[in-house]
Amino acid sequence: MSGEKNLKKLISNLRPILNEGEYVFVSVADASIIPRNLSLVEIKEKEGITLVLSKNDADRLDLPYSYIATWITLEVHSSLEAIGLTAAFSRALAAANISCNVIAGYYHDHIFVDHKDSQLALQTLIKLSESINE
Repeated sequence: MSGEKNLKKLISNLRPILNEGEYVFVSVADASIIPRNLSLVEIKEKEGITLVLSKNDADRLDLPYSYIATWITLEVHSSLEAIGLTAAFSRALAAANISCNVIAGYYHDHIFVDHKDSQLALQTLIKLSESINE
C-alpha cells in the first residue's frame, strides 16, 4: 500500500496525535555509542550523525542538546510522492508562530515542535484538518 496522494484527503484525515515524552536532537561523530533501540531517527550529515531520541535517554547518556521537542505523528498514511502536505501543515504552524522539524516515514509524517508549543501545535493541526471538512 503506497499511501494517499490527494492533498484534500490527506489534510482532512491528518489525525495528529501527540506522542508522550520530550525529544531532543543530538549530533555525534560515532552513532555506535548509542544503543540502536534508543534512536527514533538517524541522519548522516557531513558534520556528524544527527539522532533524535528521548530527552531522558540523552540525559542518561550525557549527550548535549539545545532544543526540547514534542513529537506529533500524523496518522494519515501519506504517500512519499504526495505533493503539498508538508507545505500545508508547515504553513499553518508558521501562521501560529510555531517552528516545526519534519521527518517523513514510510507510512506517516512526524513533526517535532518546541515542547512549549505542543498543545497549540496540536490544536492548529486539528483546525487545519477540520477546515477541509467544513
